[in-house]
Amino acid sequence: MGSTAHQGGHPLDDIDRRIIAILQADGRRAYSQIAEDLGIPASSVRYRVQRLEENGVLQIVGIANPLTIGFDRFAMIGLKVRPGMTREVCRQLRELPETSYVIMTAGQYDVMAEVICRDTDHFTDLVNERMHLMEGVISTESFFVLEVHKMAYGWGVGEVETLLLDGRGGAKPADG
Repeated sequence: MGSTAHQGGHPLDDIDRRIIAILQADGRRAYSQIAEDLGIPASSVRYRVQRLEENGVLQIVGIANPLTIGFDRFAMIGLKVRPGMTREVCRQLRELPETSYVIMTAGQYDVMAEVICRDTDHFTDLVNERMHLMEGVISTESFFVLEVHKMAYGWGVGEVETLLLDGRGGAKPADG
């Protein structure tokens, strides 16, 4: 694994990537446990996590399935945007409290936005009274989420967990 530059401009090393992977799998894992898994001091883990957070690489949050906590309308919305306006539409969408994910895409839609609303009236207001009136939006298409079968945010965790568990990453298996 080589170094990769991230948003803060400093390269990520293997220890950074392993810390990220561990926290993606368990965001509440104690720094002392991470340090033991990686064979480094807990103060190093604390410093690295703080640096990763400050540089916008890592954010530790609790994620709930919106359909189980009182939000009835969870949808992906594809937006077609006037040429040259895509970044501006993304900026406007990310300011909406209902959006949880906004991405610029290549393909049929210029932008995709994940939205979470209380009910049909709330969703209707969001799309018809706010999104459709945004400068640059040509059209929208909504895809309602009926059931959530996987909601994970652990990119690369499997590879790092395998290294940690089999000892190649300098860590001991959980039961060892």
